[in-house]
Amino acid sequence: MSLSSLLTTPIHDALNQIFNTTFEKIEFQATRKEFEGDITLVLFPFLKQIKSSPAEIGNQLGNYLVEHTNEVVRFNVVSGFLNLVISDEYYLQFFNEIKDAHRFGFVEPMANEKAIMVEYSSPNTNKPLHLGHVRNNLLGYSVAEICKAAGKKVYKTQIINDRGIHICKSMLAWQQFGNGETPQTANVKGDKLVGKYYVAFDKAYKEQITQLIAQGKTEEEAKKEAPILLEAQKMLLDWEAGNTEVVALWKKMNQWVYDGFAETYQRLGVDFDSYYFESNTYLLGKEVVQIGLDKGVFEKDPDGSVWIDLTSDGLDRKIVLRSDGTAVYMTQDIGTAIQRVKDFPDVGGMVYTVGNEQDYHFKVLFLILKKLGFDWSENLFHLSYGMVDLPSGKMKSREGTVVDADDLIEDMSQTAQQLAESLGKLEGYSIEEKQKLYNIIGLGALKYYILKVDPKKRILFNPEESVDFAGNTGPFIQYTYARIQSILRKADFDLNVKVNQLDLHAKEKELIKQLELFPEVIQNAAHQHSPALVANYTYELVKEYNSFYQSVSILGEEDTTKKVFRVQLSKKVADTIQSSFRLLGIDVPERM
Repeated sequence: MSLSSLLTTPIHDALNQIFNTTFEKIEFQATRKEFEGDITLVLFPFLKQIKSSPAEIGNQLGNYLVEHTNEVVRFNVVSGFLNLVISDEYYLQFFNEIKDAHRFGFVEPMANEKAIMVEYSSPNTNKPLHLGHVRNNLLGYSVAEICKAAGKKVYKTQIINDRGIHICKSMLAWQQFGNGETPQTANVKGDKLVGKYYVAFDKAYKEQITQLIAQGKTEEEAKKEAPILLEAQKMLLDWEAGNTEVVALWKKMNQWVYDGFAETYQRLGVDFDSYYFESNTYLLGKEVVQIGLDKGVFEKDPDGSVWIDLTSDGLDRKIVLRSDGTAVYMTQDIGTAIQRVKDFPDVGGMVYTVGNEQDYHFKVLFLILKKLGFDWSENLFHLSYGMVDLPSGKMKSREGTVVDADDLIEDMSQTAQQLAESLGKLEGYSIEEKQKLYNIIGLGALKYYILKVDPKKRILFNPEESVDFAGNTGPFIQYTYARIQSILRKADFDLNVKVNQLDLHAKEKELIKQLELFPEVIQNAAHQHSPALVANYTYELVKEYNSFYQSVSILGEEDTTKKVFRVQLSKKVADTIQSSFRLLGIDVPERM
């Protein structure tokens, strides 16, 4: 039980006995650094019902708590705030309760509770994963892990965009320019090979446009009449008609891409429980249109097209079926959501990890599903995130200027290597140990830099800044973890001893108070779908630990009880760093 929960009952009792009144909500906050206290009760909400000054209310409540609780030992009142000083015994007892808890802060899922499905990644099979996909994957994976830690049952999924004109562009370019090249003969990952031909298509397309303009066509005419585009459009029609050769080529090249994606996901440290493919889902939802018409949710125009009018909800009129009977993306998404609940009947909500350029799309999707009467539609969330920019500018897939995810991971490892070598921290390491460490530091730097930022904010990613061993970075936190492991290796005494009595140093108390926040941070991060809360909590914990490390002697402490306790406290901090970083998908090294 948290300290605020523990104090709520006696505060209610005091309000009732002293002032003959009750309040539904008691508001606490952290005590400001310049005042003595461990937790602060906000007094202003009481003034409407209690005709007295804040000082008088605070003093009467403070005296009651000192007299009637074991936790509060003294207090002070500053303006409308009652600052409470909590006993060392409380913090010692709390620490002993969590000291050996392997899943401290984590909640086990309750039986029969509805699951949530988190969708992320959702790439196109015409190019490799890039920097934008990296943020998407890291966010989706971390939110899924945080929700699990908060006690939710979670399914991780993605929908792979494996059909459409953009896929046919890569296929056609490979047919025309590839000379039978394969990932094996080219010694390159399959997704990169296919991406190469997507760029090749665009190059040929632009050349043909230039030629047609030179022959007297307008630019608009040239764009529509370029032979290579017409061939790609025909290939798409052939695919939709089930042409054997086209479908076989599509399957072959898509498999190259899937194999390439799998390698990247493994390096990135993300995984999935299920996969959906647009080639299977693009017809889903059409049968729902009739249900919507029967319910009066949708309306049919004279040309046969079907729409939903959302103007009364502050949105617009949206098409869900074209006049020729073909579905639009919105229809697919409606059908896919319904299909997912059929496939996983215990799903009671979904999280869609998609960039903020799709904000409006998801407002419409969620509202349509709600109007169709699906109860789980109340628990749909768009994990909207900002783009990732580099100092060099925006990325463009067609022109081949994308920051490839694999290259980025490799560059981060090399950046970590350069910095580690310049600091001279790796004496006695084998080549294999060094390489493993560079990967852990580089990938940790990348993940932390991206996840510490609120998802809604745009990021300017600076690789060198992210690998700094000082400040709010992954390597800084990893270094603190490794430092604690060094202390634990040197501690040649029994750490299982229970310390029941001790006058806590102010820095020890502050560190325990920071640990006490961890369960609440997990719950808040799950509720807000924000890994940034976990990342920045971990940074604050590490800052507090480093202040403790600089202020007290640990292994050099002469008092055995204090020494044992400080090593135990160090270990719990390290365990919590490891737990919180695991929620972010980041590894921690035993040595640095």
